[in-house]
Amino acid sequence: MTIIGVTGGIGAGKSTVSAILKEMGAEVIDADWLTRMVTQPGESAWKEIIACFGQDILLPDQTLDRKKLAGIVFNSEEKRKELEKIIHGRVIQEMKKRINDLSTSGYDGIVVLDVPIPVREGFLDIVDTVWVVVCPDEERIRRVMARSGIDRTDAERRIRSQLSQEEYIRLADAVIENHGDLASLRQKVLSLLQDAKA
Repeated sequence: MTIIGVTGGIGAGKSTVSAILKEMGAEVIDADWLTRMVTQPGESAWKEIIACFGQDILLPDQTLDRKKLAGIVFNSEEKRKELEKIIHGRVIQEMKKRINDLSTSGYDGIVVLDVPIPVREGFLDIVDTVWVVVCPDEERIRRVMARSGIDRTDAERRIRSQLSQEEYIRLADAVIENHGDLASLRQKVLSLLQDAKA
């Protein structure tokens, strides 16, 4: 089993790269999806988030108001770190469990960890190789604005709240530049995948 860690800043296109890998037969473990799972109403992370941020961040159906929560954490480094601390441990635990299940079942293909924040324990220490997806900031801003329905100031704030692209690149075994069309991105991914399997 080969574990590829795919990471990169918001709007760079890491989820697109993971989707291409999935099309090519890889098992993808998506940290964003796991975050949604561990923060469902009644889950321990959900309870901790409410204790930390208050009942105001709940929608009528008791799910988290992600837009409101994002507004809080992207404006406060301290609040962002508190939220990350609550969620990370549980997401990493779930990732390790899934990798273990695949290993126990005899799976010997490619596993992709799609992770926005490349933490040392639970990501860098368990992947065989790190692929970092990068893209010009202007393009990232446009993507984040379109995807999240937010203005430029908010999009820039979200981008600044993460590592810089240079910091991501320092962790990379391979850098994927994603500022062409989908076909050229697919070609870059295929080429890297062949190297990873070699």
